[in-house]
Amino acid sequence: MTPEKSGPDASDAAGLPDKSEDEIADSAAFDGLLPDDGDHHHQALHSNGKVWERSLSRTATTPTGGQSTAWGTEPNDDAPFSLGARPPGSEQIYGALDLGTNNCRLLLARPSRRGFRVVDAFSRIIRLGEGVSQTGYLSELAMNRTMDALKICAGKLQRHNVKRTRLVATQACRVASNGPAFVANVKNRFDLDIEILTPEIEAHLAVAGCATLIDPNTDYVLVFDIGGGSSEIIWLDMTRLGGRQDVLTGRSDVDDAIVAWESLPVGVVTLAERFGGRDVTKESFAAMVDAVTKLLLPFEAKHNFRERTAGKPVHFLGTSGTVTTIAGVMLGLDRYDRKRVDGIWLGSGEIDDVTSELLSQTYDERVNQPCIGRERADLVLAGCAILDAILKLWPADRLRVADRGLREGILMRLMMEDGVWRAGRRRRGRGKRAKGAQKS
Repeated sequence: MTPEKSGPDASDAAGLPDKSEDEIADSAAFDGLLPDDGDHHHQALHSNGKVWERSLSRTATTPTGGQSTAWGTEPNDDAPFSLGARPPGSEQIYGALDLGTNNCRLLLARPSRRGFRVVDAFSRIIRLGEGVSQTGYLSELAMNRTMDALKICAGKLQRHNVKRTRLVATQACRVASNGPAFVANVKNRFDLDIEILTPEIEAHLAVAGCATLIDPNTDYVLVFDIGGGSSEIIWLDMTRLGGRQDVLTGRSDVDDAIVAWESLPVGVVTLAERFGGRDVTKESFAAMVDAVTKLLLPFEAKHNFRERTAGKPVHFLGTSGTVTTIAGVMLGLDRYDRKRVDGIWLGSGEIDDVTSELLSQTYDERVNQPCIGRERADLVLAGCAILDAILKLWPADRLRVADRGLREGILMRLMMEDGVWRAGRRRRGRGKRAKGAQKS
């Protein structure tokens, strides 16, 4: 059975940018995956009005003009880096680049006994899709910011001698009239072959990247990725898989469970640009929720998931920066810690409480939230509105947070193609959190 797709292809939407918020892994099939970041949060430190972010060295800090996570920046980005580095040629390193509306993110990893181990990572907020919803094209300033980030990515790929890569761009480049020309310019300048993903491939890769967090005892799972300019919605029917437990260990491809998907032409950047993200009132928040609901209703009318899932075990799996931010705020973290967030279960009441808290705060108060920061303070409530619309249309008691997604899905697929994907059981002592520790 071919997965059903309803509604227009997101690439046909009237100039709405991309998706991209955040992810990364540290459990199940990913062996020792380091806290690369997400796109926003992370271990950001505020000093004299600037944001300083921890680099992968765990000791050095580097300045960046960002909200809160960008794997290295400036000096450390140009220095060699690896954890547990092996002699050249010992084992091939794989690379995945996700160029979205809000972020440019790179992940480099090598196969390991239980999936893969991160060698290097980078994330910088570039807002490539800024203004695309109004103008229909990428601005010079946005492209220049992105080129600066891509130069760093190209350097990392070269230093690590990475031969197997998949470099992708999503909604911003899909819908901008000059998106293909921009990608061609990147090729000319840095010899990076960036592929503009279709919404369908993007959805499938995002699911693959977070599938190990699916509860094998559930019948239906809604996977969603709230991005900068688009939001992916994917329904999985787990009863279609013979060995559900294999999904958790990465030994089975979850594609066979996908029964319907949609790429909504709305994300945190586009919604905030339309309704305003700095000063959000209860009325403007309700208007955002209503706008997203109108985009979701045709999909529900075609597939009728409210009726199909009634009385059956269902859970949601969110891969976006919106849900990781909500989890970080709920936990009251002094700084974002993906080890405490990735895989955590949230109740619908907890999500409502955090949303209400953020809605009651001023823009400056949101800026001072350790898991939000300046560069996401004007976007976080737009993400909450998208999530609120999803939860109102398809009520669910449980939502699992995934700080992982597209890049991990790319790496997994590349390694599977080469026959080097070796996902197995997790080590003892890691089962409790993976099964859903409520709060750390």
